[in-house]
Amino acid sequence: MKLEELKEECRKCHKCNLSKTRNTVVFGNGNSNAKIMFIGEGPGKQEDLSGKVFVGEAGHLLDKMLKAIDLKREDIYIANIVKCRPPQNRDPFPEEEEACIEYLRNQVRIVNPKILVCLGRVAAKRIINPDFRITREHGEWIKRGKFWIIGTYHPAALLYDPTKKRDSWEDLKKIKEKLESLG
Repeated sequence: MKLEELKEECRKCHKCNLSKTRNTVVFGNGNSNAKIMFIGEGPGKQEDLSGKVFVGEAGHLLDKMLKAIDLKREDIYIANIVKCRPPQNRDPFPEEEEACIEYLRNQVRIVNPKILVCLGRVAAKRIINPDFRITREHGEWIKRGKFWIIGTYHPAALLYDPTKKRDSWEDLKKIKEKLESLG
């Protein structure tokens, strides 16, 4: 299956209640041959309106974070755990994540990155460990199968609490080092 086919399948999805309140499915986008994939929790208001991932204020901060480690949107692939916006930007419910996770798994299979970066607690809990604590475990690498996986703060969390930016910068440097070491 190709990304476009998967995207089309995802657009028709009504597996959970989020499909009833969405404006559009926010599938993901970027380089389909990326070595690195960033995974967030779900679309916000701007993403729901535009159909694109990370286009709001957090997206602008993510662009700056990428630039700081010599990456551009064209170098990476970005997706979310859920593809439809949870009302009032609440965390996705477990059944919503479960309804959507196979789309993300297929995105990972198709893109086949070397590195997965979980942006925030929700993504890290789903991808790394259900007991993941972002304040304690951010910046720690784990190897699962052929993937190197790391959790770091979501850009939105950095907007709400700028004191976390220093830790996030350290995580970004680790991501750059790992990417360089993997070629």
